[in-house]
Amino acid sequence: MPSGTPSRVPLDAAGRLALVDVLGDTPETVIALHVLRRGVGRAYLAGDPPSFAAAVVVNLAFDVDELMGFGDDAVALWTLLSSLRGWSCISVAPGVAASLGELITTATGTRVRYLDDVYHALAQPVARVRHEAVRLLTPDDDALLELAAPEVRGSGFRSARELLTEGVAAAAVVTGRVVAIARTSAWSEWHADIGVATLPAWRGQGFATAAASLVAERVQTAGQTPVWSTGEHNLASRRVTQKLGFAEVARRTYVILEPA
Repeated sequence: MPSGTPSRVPLDAAGRLALVDVLGDTPETVIALHVLRRGVGRAYLAGDPPSFAAAVVVNLAFDVDELMGFGDDAVALWTLLSSLRGWSCISVAPGVAASLGELITTATGTRVRYLDDVYHALAQPVARVRHEAVRLLTPDDDALLELAAPEVRGSGFRSARELLTEGVAAAAVVTGRVVAIARTSAWSEWHADIGVATLPAWRGQGFATAAASLVAERVQTAGQTPVWSTGEHNLASRRVTQKLGFAEVARRTYVILEPA
């Protein structure tokens, strides 16, 4: 297609891999690379790699309403977005967020708000934090994880078995059930994104920090850099990154549709 022309048809497997090569392997792209390589994501493009004007990636494994946008052309991004349904926010480069938000509001009448998404990386050995209730999970724990509450079941893979065989997870197990988890939600050649969750009744006991320490340690042993992204407002999550030794390396901006 001509450069800059948006496609309303998702990229095929070859197109997704071509986009992976163009995006590069960074803390900000690891989730997009993961879903595109594993076929659990869709991508729409304006233009052709390597000089595309805009790309939108949909994560089918987690948060399908939360899109990832790449490229600095706000018009091309909005043209792609305008043909998609069911999304409520998109993460983009900070420099394009305001222009994209203005286009959305002008075209739809929907107000938007903005939120920084802060990316951290762990370049030094992770701080060792242990808790007697927290351990690494193995493939033998797939039934335990399948029976867990949705909030602490993990994401980014097609099943608990796939997460436990191809990723890394650690959990707090209390009275035979998972009450907190840290897991790799995305893998790339050089990075692994870590996500955590704790059931409300069990928060404040250090479970997430201990579980994330175990996962980050295993990721570093595999030769990859642990990555952690969180909204600027999520102070609890950011405190965990500080305890473990992560440092901020980049930011993106969520453009969020306000409810009518």
